[in-house]
Amino acid sequence: MNSEREVQQTTAQVIKIGIAEGGTVQAPNRLRTTGLGSCVGVVLYDPLTCIAGMVHVMLPSAHSCRELHPLHTKYADLAVPWLAEQVSNVGANPHRLVAKIAGGAQMFVYAGGADLMRIGPRNVEAVLQGLEELRIPLVAQDVGGKTGRTIEFDVITQNLWIQTALKVPYFI
Repeated sequence: MNSEREVQQTTAQVIKIGIAEGGTVQAPNRLRTTGLGSCVGVVLYDPLTCIAGMVHVMLPSAHSCRELHPLHTKYADLAVPWLAEQVSNVGANPHRLVAKIAGGAQMFVYAGGADLMRIGPRNVEAVLQGLEELRIPLVAQDVGGKTGRTIEFDVITQNLWIQTALKVPYFI
């Protein structure tokens, strides 16, 4: 006879989050995003309610964009507060939220090292600033480097699975 946890694991759905998208799940479902090069995957979750959300951030700030109505999930400065609101709206306690992040690689080297071209590091900085402003503790991170990542968050175990082209998959 299967344990309750095994039954939950077998009925779990993996919700795919695309570039500049976000979403929320409850246990036993999981969240997954691919293609995190300079982009950052942000996971916010409430460990007691087993509610989590993920956003795939593309750029650090909407302030420099020319879009009339910028997409909240595209820019780190908008995405972090948006995600906190989304997980709270589905039952997470905003005072218990914690974060895990991954991505923010510097995929290419540019002559002159212009700050504008440091998209990965600037994405990480903007996400960290957003978490600090909302007083959401960062409990784990895997950022920087020069390779892309795929991540999957398991709400039950609260593990963030990370796969890169160069390493064996690991958890944070």
